[in-house]
Amino acid sequence: MNDLDPATFLTPLLTPEGRALLDAVRGTEPARELAVATRLRRDHPAPLVSAAMAQARLRQRAAAKFGAADAERMFFTPNGVEQSTRTTVATYRAERMRALGVASVADLCCGIGGDAIALARAGIRVLAVDRDPLTAAVARANAVALGLADLVEVREADVTEVDASPYDAVFVDPARRGGRGRIFDPEAYSPPLSWAVATALTSPRAALKIAPGIPHEAIPAEAEAEWISDGGDVKEAVLWFGTGAAGAVRATLLPGPRTLVGRDLPDPEVRTVGRYLYEPDGAVIRAHLVAEVAAELDGGGLIDPTIAYVTADALRPLPYATAYEITDRLPFNVKKLKALLREREVGILTVKKRGSAVEPEELRKKVKPQGRNSATVFLTRVAGAPTMLIGHPA
Repeated sequence: MNDLDPATFLTPLLTPEGRALLDAVRGTEPARELAVATRLRRDHPAPLVSAAMAQARLRQRAAAKFGAADAERMFFTPNGVEQSTRTTVATYRAERMRALGVASVADLCCGIGGDAIALARAGIRVLAVDRDPLTAAVARANAVALGLADLVEVREADVTEVDASPYDAVFVDPARRGGRGRIFDPEAYSPPLSWAVATALTSPRAALKIAPGIPHEAIPAEAEAEWISDGGDVKEAVLWFGTGAAGAVRATLLPGPRTLVGRDLPDPEVRTVGRYLYEPDGAVIRAHLVAEVAAELDGGGLIDPTIAYVTADALRPLPYATAYEITDRLPFNVKKLKALLREREVGILTVKKRGSAVEPEELRKKVKPQGRNSATVFLTRVAGAPTMLIGHPA
């Protein structure tokens, strides 16, 4: 819930004077904020100037998620910027909804409207619902600002009391943050995951956005589970209902999209480290599809039964994993690594870890890389032993 009042935080900015102020403060650098605010307060009410400056800062933060063109027209709350879906992910999900034949969606827990905007731009009619007055007001203002008010109806209400039956599909994005930060128990979501699942099962189609760290055993049998990454960063998991693929698991990588579908393969065998090391995308790892990556490689296997690194003797470019050519394998020893890097004149060092307690920055300070060459070191385990693998992108 937001503690801010729409009447003071948002409504004044929707007036002609407020919009003019937003234009005046657009792109203000942090170092100039005080001077700009002082100048504007000579001709405008101080609370309105403060609201415009706050909104300008939020728009600058939001540009990374929404793109500068949209962010400069939209309205945000601090929680909304933090919790809203990245546009690339929302657009992908909306396009998948459209491909499933969905023409109308009840967007429950709509937040500031990021997903509703993507759905509307895909030509889908949206009922966007949020119980927080300011959040609902911001979602409504955003639909208007982006010219989507004809497709997006915003309603301030408790989502558990909304009748979603007139809509082709339901989308639920439960709140996963509380006063103490992230919430990891799905039943502590607001509303709880069990309620969202029960609601999804009453609709012809449904998508539930959940934390990517959800245990696989918590996924209902009726759902298709999809993990999504964007630019290599895992963003979310989605439980899909009504797709005809109950029980299926998939990992989708953006941009693309490139989707890897699970084939229920057994765990790959453990083998000696080959010439190449493959680092699966985070969405692939979260979806437990490392075996599918290994199956794409001739002789592909794991370097350790508990580590999600795949090794092979031949190079084969894969869209779901990054390949590295391994030049050296050493037992974990900082002095030996420092000597090797000095000999190779490595000054640009990328440190990756999986199954190691050593922090990359800590290691980088100890080895003090210097030189004109670059290298990547993997701090990991090989057949249970702490190991350093040195190489470079293939």
